[in-house]
Amino acid sequence: MTRDEIIGVLANIKDPDLHKDIVSLGFVKNVQLTDHKVDIEIQLTTPACPVRDDMKRQAVEEVRRLGFKGDVNVVMTSQVVGQTNQIKEQILPGVKNTIAVASGKGGVGKSTVAVNLAVALARDGAKVGIVDADVYGPSLPLMLGVTDKPETERLDGNRFKIRPIEKFGIKMMSIGFLVDTETPMIWRGPMASGAVKQFLTDVIWGDLDYMIFDLPPGTGDVQLTLVQTIPLTGAVIVTTPQDVSLADVRRGVRMFQKVNVPISGVVENMSYFVCSHCGQREDIFSHGGGKKTAETFGVPFLGEIPIYTPIRIGGDTGRPIVLTEPESEQAKMIQSVARKLAAQISISNMSAAAKPKIEIEM
Repeated sequence: MTRDEIIGVLANIKDPDLHKDIVSLGFVKNVQLTDHKVDIEIQLTTPACPVRDDMKRQAVEEVRRLGFKGDVNVVMTSQVVGQTNQIKEQILPGVKNTIAVASGKGGVGKSTVAVNLAVALARDGAKVGIVDADVYGPSLPLMLGVTDKPETERLDGNRFKIRPIEKFGIKMMSIGFLVDTETPMIWRGPMASGAVKQFLTDVIWGDLDYMIFDLPPGTGDVQLTLVQTIPLTGAVIVTTPQDVSLADVRRGVRMFQKVNVPISGVVENMSYFVCSHCGQREDIFSHGGGKKTAETFGVPFLGEIPIYTPIRIGGDTGRPIVLTEPESEQAKMIQSVARKLAAQISISNMSAAAKPKIEIEM
């Protein structure tokens, strides 16, 4: 058996989203062969790849088919593919991807989804930041159990910047860290939008694979300011299944489409409830509306998240369920949504990078 033969059989492994084999995609970074051992490094576009374990298993199986009886050691690494954009590089130079989590109306659990997605991506090994862009109703301090005030740091030229709070492996910023919890934010739209801008320009974010924005509900000033300030990599729309929520989702989707922000997917929250005593499932808010809406607009459906009391408790106590009950079915559903989101971001960025550049002769 030769090294070239190993690379040849690894080409049988296809990425299900990019529809190409891992060799032509450049995922196979290293192959070393001795009499008793094969070492293979496969580098993916995100540590949260939903088919990571499947690819590792397939790599071992392909080498075994060549008749090799020794050890097959497959190491899965990752290098997150980032959005390439000059404006983003100027404002957030170390941030690879910016993702808005939005909803057409309030009360659908958008902040709960945003926080759990951030923590889930960090659990998979990604560098994650989250911005609480809901200036009027900041929820990050409560949902992540943060009572500390962020520190400032003096940079060159005597300019001060804010150092974000770090917890659970993610960096975070919220207006709720800067004001008293009882203080209402009686601001006009431009003031709220200005605060969000400052969260981008006056915070030391450093290197991040994903920055998540927990937006206020609706399609108002903050949303428009964000998309006009930086080019977003994508947007996630959170909804509940009933018709009144889905009507607002359609408006949210159209808003992002009008400002050229790709829709990375739709999440159906509070999808159903399973009684902890009898095990009976109840579709309290109907069911399947999120998936149907995603299909209508031709955007990805990332998954369902059921009503589950520990999810609510986690939000109230600052301990997200993906940390407190990582092996529960509900936490695994959220982890799956996060991995599908990461996959959609990779697909979008890889597709953009593959487009031929048009050169204009002068």
